[in-house]
Amino acid sequence: MDYKLQVGVQSHLEQMGSLEDRSMQDLHDECLHSPETDARKNQTTYSNEPLPFSDGRLPAGCNNMIGHGVYRSIKTVVFSNKLNLLMPFGPLAILVHKLTAHNGWVFSLSLLGITPLAERLGYATEQLAFYTGPTIGGLLNATFGNATELIISIYALKSGMTRVVQLSLLGSILSNMLLVLGCAFFCGGLVYHRKEQVFNKATAIVNSGLLLMAVMGLLFPAVLHYTHTERQYGKSELSLSRFSSCVMLVAYAAYLVFQLKGQNDLYAPINEENLDDDDDDDDDDDEAPEISKWESGIWLVILTAWISILSDYLVDTIQGASEAWDVSIAFISVILLPIIGNAAEHASAIMFAMKDKLDISLGVAIGSSTQISMFGIPFCVVIGWIMGQEMDLNFQLFETATLFITVIVVAFFLQEGTSNYFKGLMLILAYLIVAASFFAHEDPTSANEKKQP
Repeated sequence: MDYKLQVGVQSHLEQMGSLEDRSMQDLHDECLHSPETDARKNQTTYSNEPLPFSDGRLPAGCNNMIGHGVYRSIKTVVFSNKLNLLMPFGPLAILVHKLTAHNGWVFSLSLLGITPLAERLGYATEQLAFYTGPTIGGLLNATFGNATELIISIYALKSGMTRVVQLSLLGSILSNMLLVLGCAFFCGGLVYHRKEQVFNKATAIVNSGLLLMAVMGLLFPAVLHYTHTERQYGKSELSLSRFSSCVMLVAYAAYLVFQLKGQNDLYAPINEENLDDDDDDDDDDDEAPEISKWESGIWLVILTAWISILSDYLVDTIQGASEAWDVSIAFISVILLPIIGNAAEHASAIMFAMKDKLDISLGVAIGSSTQISMFGIPFCVVIGWIMGQEMDLNFQLFETATLFITVIVVAFFLQEGTSNYFKGLMLILAYLIVAASFFAHEDPTSANEKKQP
């Protein structure tokens, strides 16, 4: 035992000696390669050489790097998604519009051309969200996710088609609340069919309250119109709509302040605290940004401009497409246009639900509906006020009743704070009922516009 102890102590001392020698060697190397030594070495090495940018020209290597970066960015954004095969339909729509006068074809091609652009706009927004943080990133996602509908609405307002603006914004709310949220619940429930997915109930309650407030803002002008109780016929309804729109914009701004600064702990995902460090590392590795911050911003500008161009052709041919297909403008505006405009939200909500991140899916679907109802619609009323267009919040009786019932149904589905594939299926089937109703519905305002020469 004494011999073994002596050998152990001796070996331990030898290891300590080797560590000291190694540490002294490392210290000697660090002294040899100190920043001051490197600076003096670089100064003596490059003091007699001209600067590479002194003549105002970039070296060939920098040009190659820039070209490679542009190629990589285009390859990532344009050629990485199979849906981008529909992009050539946009230029084809412009070509058909120049050569022929077939509005139905131009409308169809423009609709197909906008579809991948809306999805890529959501992709660029998600990439930018990596650099801005989750809170601001979620706000950017909701804002640029609704950019397509807002651009189409502004062009429709410019053309005096206020009814198309009302119907398309209404359809965006219905599509997000029923179709997008329903597909997210359904797909997430199928993946996690052995358990109920859980989301933050507080967020759902606040968004449901905002949606009910938006319904109230739309309901009173319609009731005022159909009960014939206006003090000044034709003016009180418009004045009430503009005043309510300003109040709704103030309420939405207060909601943003409340969400961004007031209740950070309340709006954190409920399963965020239960995640392990290893899971966080895996998520960070799997969800790394694919393009840089500046590339994301440039792509947002390019995609928004291209969507604006196609939206102009889309709005100009809605009337002709309605006559060519024998389909009402209400069905085109409420059902077809929002499905294309919500392509980004649709894909994002389903993807996050299948990853058991239902709080993000709920934020994309219900958050987008809240933004359209509390910001998009009042914003268009104010823009129409500036343009001299008399857009009001009277969405007519059938449309207002549809929105009111939809908000009530979705609020009941969200009150438990749980989700499964059955709830998702019910929301999808409810959207099919809404679509069939608008297919059978003839908008009286659009019918009167057709009769006018």
